[in-house]
Amino acid sequence: MSFKFDVEAIRREFPACGLEINGTPIAYLDGPGGTQVPQSVLDAITGYMINDNANEDGNFRAGLKQRDIEIAARQAGADFLGCDAEEVGYNCSSTQNCYNLAMNISKGFKPGDEVIISQIDHQCNIAPWRSLERYGCAIKMIRLDPVTQLLDFEDFCSKLSARTKVVAINWASNGLGTITDVKKFIDEAHKFGAFTVVDAVHYAAHLPIDVKAIDTDALLCSPYKWFGPHMGLIYLKKEHVDALDFSNAKADDIAEGARQFHMGTPQYEHLRGCEAAVDFIASIGEKHIDDFADQVKGLEGRRKQVVAGMLAIDAYEVPLGNKLRKGLRRIKGVNVHGPAEGEPRTPTVVFTMDNYSNDFISRVLGSKAINCWNGDFYAIEAIKAIGLAETGGVVRLGLAPYCTEGDIDRTLSTIASIAAGEYDGYVPVID
Repeated sequence: MSFKFDVEAIRREFPACGLEINGTPIAYLDGPGGTQVPQSVLDAITGYMINDNANEDGNFRAGLKQRDIEIAARQAGADFLGCDAEEVGYNCSSTQNCYNLAMNISKGFKPGDEVIISQIDHQCNIAPWRSLERYGCAIKMIRLDPVTQLLDFEDFCSKLSARTKVVAINWASNGLGTITDVKKFIDEAHKFGAFTVVDAVHYAAHLPIDVKAIDTDALLCSPYKWFGPHMGLIYLKKEHVDALDFSNAKADDIAEGARQFHMGTPQYEHLRGCEAAVDFIASIGEKHIDDFADQVKGLEGRRKQVVAGMLAIDAYEVPLGNKLRKGLRRIKGVNVHGPAEGEPRTPTVVFTMDNYSNDFISRVLGSKAINCWNGDFYAIEAIKAIGLAETGGVVRLGLAPYCTEGDIDRTLSTIASIAAGEYDGYVPVID
């Protein structure tokens, strides 16, 4: 059975895919900064605000529904990550979740204890750990090889010691597209008794996650990268949920279990949106269960559908990413960055052009209804490591399951025109 992905049916789920600029449909190649949102997620959020908006525990219909909304969102997160609902929490962002985790897990640290971070990470998984320097913690950074644009595992091993308390590792780079074999790093870190934290914010948009398979202690991701609202989702092993002293309002009703993740009143409308985003991915998987029968064998219910859905998204996006990279490499003056072909990567493509600034390139694309990003995307250390910080970083094009071959063709054509000088003197107007 050949794999067939109905991109037009997917696009019909997204109201934004019907938008145009000056008669031209928008090409949403800005997905790594946050995807568009399907109608089902919009309906869940607005439906809550109209029908169920209340704080929890009131003795009236809406007040009594809030805890069920919270529980349902945690179960959806658990089905997305492959864990127990009591190991899942939500907050405003992954950065907030990481700062809270760093603050709480470090309460027993002593001066001289060590934390290992990496050059490939987003600031979300760097800055919170660096903040522990003020308590006397030593921060070590795993080297990013500027040629291969992969993390240096030998350098990592050389930095581990009996003093290592935390290893914070990136699964997929939002700045380069590099996918790291995190389990190899986690297994090595655990030999030294270190607590492991995986930044899966970029990875989660493209491939299924199984937190138990990689055996990490904690994992961070963000639903707005995979069709949901702006929120941060955190996984924490049950043993740590039970042991940590969480920073929250210290009220009795959030003193135990997964409710400790809440600093105060949750954003219930966004919890509904997060649940709906998982259901949307599951709806894709429901159509593709047979395509990935071997990969989902032994799974059940929504978890099975979510894994099939993410595998279907990956199977659709990979050829588009290959086409985009190959097309860019054929254009004279374009320099494609990221890991070598054949290395694990997401369908996120970054490049620079001779004689043209990244800002100019992105403005031209934006004026032609092609959404993209330029800069470092908070992957500050990674862009420094490959020597592009002083020249403004890179231009980033990222794929989502509503992107089409037509989007790729139009993008390549526009970039070829820039390289040919057809936009010299052009003042991009983004209306």
